[in-house]
Parts: sequence; C-alpha cells; structure tokens
Amino acid sequence: MIEGLNLQALALPIFAILILCEVFWSGWRRLQAYAIEDFLGSMSQLAGNIIVQLIARGSILGFYYWLYQFRPITIGTDLLELALLAGAIDFVFYWYHRASHRIRFLWAIHVAHHSSEHMNFGTALRQSWFGPLSKPLFYWPLPLIGFDPLATMAVGAMLTIYGFWTHTEQIRRIGFLEHIFVSPAHHRVHHGSNDIYIDKNYANFLIVWDKLFGTFQDEVETVRYGLTRNLKSYNPFIIACHEWISLVRDLAAANSLGAMWTAVFGAPENSAEIQSSRSELGQHTSQSETKCDP
Repeated sequence: MIEGLNLQALALPIFAILILCEVFWSGWRRLQAYAIEDFLGSMSQLAGNIIVQLIARGSILGFYYWLYQFRPITIGTDLLELALLAGAIDFVFYWYHRASHRIRFLWAIHVAHHSSEHMNFGTALRQSWFGPLSKPLFYWPLPLIGFDPLATMAVGAMLTIYGFWTHTEQIRRIGFLEHIFVSPAHHRVHHGSNDIYIDKNYANFLIVWDKLFGTFQDEVETVRYGLTRNLKSYNPFIIACHEWISLVRDLAAANSLGAMWTAVFGAPENSAEIQSSRSELGQHTSQSETKCDP
C-alpha cells in the first residue's frame, strides 16, 4: 500500500501543471486568477505543512497502529471496503472541518487556509503548518473500528487530492453530479465571507453531509473571498500564527476560568479582538469570523 504522503508527493507535479493551465486560461479570459504575493504566501504554508508531516507522520502512524490492535473487526481492502473507508473518512472530515470553524484553537490552526482573497488552485495548497497535528484528534476512531492505518492514509490522500480541483473559479457547474459530490461552486461558497456563505459547505468529497446536517448553501451571489477582516500581509509567519497570537492575548487578559475556556474552546467570533472591533464599529452579528476552511 502506497502511503498517503507519497501519493501527495506524486500529485505535486500534476498540481503544478494544473496551476499553470489555470494561469493561462484565466489570463486568456482576462480574469486574472493569481497575484504573485498571494501565491507565494500559499506556497509558504504548503512548505511548512509538508515539513510538519515529514516530522510527525511516523508517530501518528504508530499511534494509529497501536489503536488498530484493539479493533473488534478487521476491515479489508476490497473495492467495496475501500469505498466504505472513503465514506467514513469523508464523514469524519466533515466534523473535523466543521469543528475547525467553530472551536477557537482549531480555527487558529485552520484559518491560514482561508486567509487568501483569491480562489485558485494555489489556494488549495495553502495548508496549515499545524494541520497534521490536529487531524488525529478526530481520525483516531477509524483504526479503532478496524480500518487499516496505511489504507486510511492512502485513501485519505486521494480524497485530499480530490479537494484540490474544487478550489477554482474557472469551472462553474458540474450538472447533476453536484447533488452528490462537492463541486467548485460548493467550495467557493465555503471560502466566502458573505453573510449567507459563512460556515457553510464543510464537506470535501460528498456534499450529502452538508445537506444532511443543515450546513449546505448553494452559490447564489458573487463570492467575496478571504476573512471577514483580512490580514493584508503575505508574511508566512503572520499567515500561520496571527490567530494564535490573538488567542494568547485573550488568555493573558482572561480574569476567570470561563474566560480562559472561551479563549481556547469558544467560538472564534467570541475573541476579544473581534468583540472590540464590533464595539468600535457599532456592529452586531451572530456570524463567526470563521473562514472567509473550504
């Protein structure tokens, strides 16, 4: 079984070719999809993500195999069983992704992916430096149930590769397939900072999870990409760590255990920085600062 990291490494040259195609296609249509500073910011996040994966992957795989020994059943790698595994991974990803938008410390990890004000294949590669460390918090039940850890990593990598092509404005609709699978239109919504789009369309592969759990939104108006308050910086450390800095500040200013809990585990919109900004602007909203991931 080819490990997931190897599959992703094999996919990188294909990603590079698709990025070049998107650059030329959008340029020919006079719809420039890329800004060089933003693209370099995305690549800086990808580089950090790969480094962390290389360092942590062995330990994470070892943890999964330790859990795997307690499995009540063994689920093989036949085609039907791999399809079941893909569905299980996508289901877990939905809740992991949803939690990453609703729990402050997870949002601090995930926010880098949503910090671009552009939607292109480069944005797909803007992956958090700390993302590989947070996934085991949600994926640990899979080996415990009986899914082989190497198969889980390989199928998970293939689903991650699937998510690459949904980060584009160059593909508008995919017809009836949109009733089942995540499309670029669905994921553009996820990256939108419009009120109607915030905290919608968390799924990576099967859009049915969003429809089932009440987080689906169709693309009905022009998407504004980025965060509700954008960074205006391409510094890789600011992209990766700005929300952590805000979180630490809230912890330092907390005057009770409740305030400390909210700073770490509360909804992102409850941060002191956002509340202060709303107070200054005389604004009130129930929407989170999450995202503008996906």
